[in-house]
Amino acid sequence: MSIHPRRPTRQITVGDARVGFVRIGGGLFGTTPAPVSVQTMTTGYTHEVPACVAEINRLTAAGADIVRVAVPEKKDTAALKEILQQVRVPIVADVHFHFQRALEAVEAGVHKIRLNPGNIQDRAQVRDVIQACKSRNLPIRIGVNEGSIIERRDKQKRLKELGQVFSDSKRGYMLAIMVTKLEEYLDIFYEEDFYDISISAKSMDAATVIEAYTEISKRFDHPLHLGVTHAGPKETGCIRSVAALGTLLANGIGDTIRISYASDAVYEVEDGLELLYALSLRERKGVDLIACPTCGRIQVDLISLVQDVRKMVSTKIDLPIKLAVMGCIVNGPGEAEGADVAVFAGDRRGIIYVQGEKVANVPEEQILEKLLAECLAFQEKVRRGEAKLGEKKVDIIPPAPLGELGSGWQQIAGKKQAGAVGLTIGNS
Repeated sequence: MSIHPRRPTRQITVGDARVGFVRIGGGLFGTTPAPVSVQTMTTGYTHEVPACVAEINRLTAAGADIVRVAVPEKKDTAALKEILQQVRVPIVADVHFHFQRALEAVEAGVHKIRLNPGNIQDRAQVRDVIQACKSRNLPIRIGVNEGSIIERRDKQKRLKELGQVFSDSKRGYMLAIMVTKLEEYLDIFYEEDFYDISISAKSMDAATVIEAYTEISKRFDHPLHLGVTHAGPKETGCIRSVAALGTLLANGIGDTIRISYASDAVYEVEDGLELLYALSLRERKGVDLIACPTCGRIQVDLISLVQDVRKMVSTKIDLPIKLAVMGCIVNGPGEAEGADVAVFAGDRRGIIYVQGEKVANVPEEQILEKLLAECLAFQEKVRRGEAKLGEKKVDIIPPAPLGELGSGWQQIAGKKQAGAVGLTIGNS
């Protein structure tokens, strides 16, 4: 669970019997809060059906719960029916400017619609989309992005009032616009008695995202879709996204997330899942790999070893085994005690432990092979009920300092002291 209790919301459901159902939010009206889900978006053209299907399936395999596709043109919505038949994940149609694309997407069988209040403002058009979704029990996400919000002249008084509410924030004006736009748009949905809604309010600035969702969570009971828009490349975007989303999730705010990168969308899924695992908001699938940051004490190529281990176990281990790869005997024994399987290395060798019990001592070139064998063997033991994850059997005692791995400071110091005593006696 999060550090703070999850904020209760209305619950929406995305999907169908064929692709499965993903529930978002919950806690109100007798619903049980659903796990925080991970979303992503395809990067190619939707009308290029084979490529689009291949990308969606690749994202699904990576762990995406929901995938969004852009439908800017009629040829994109025309392709949806064929795409939907070949995927096994709920699909969201991203509609920005033409309400007709939303109607076409609904007709094609899409599972959810995303609308942008800043781009589709005609109430009659929005009502048409609402009624189409309502007739098929499809939810709608209302997404306001900092870069696409359009201010209306007749809202100046309202903006001024909200600006005063947020006067203690340097981002108050932008927050006021976001809240105003959401209130304005939601009124249309409420008038149509439609509440199957999720909300997003994204910015490229992590601090603005935190403030925006915090304020919105106080005002609306709809589930929140978290994200940082235009986050940039993975190298910097991951920091920006985790700073914002991690803060909100730890405070119980957020029901579904998308980490956005100018990169392969698979990374969005992987990093989104890892964030939820780290906050204990999702049950981990696959290995929980930990490793020391390396220092001048290591005597093996630990950086390469860690990467090799990560690649090796990602396709062969599906239980959440805690695996520690440590570079020396200083931190190694302690970390190995807390891990299901662990290796800590010394002078071009590695000692491997399984739940605190030493099982192997191998040369550096054999560490990878032996570690995988022990992970696979332990995984089978867990499946047979012969072992439990996280159950330590014995305490690990570090190797003797002058033994196979240690540097021997204490014993060396003791021998020096003894030698000095002997020298003094001999000289007397």
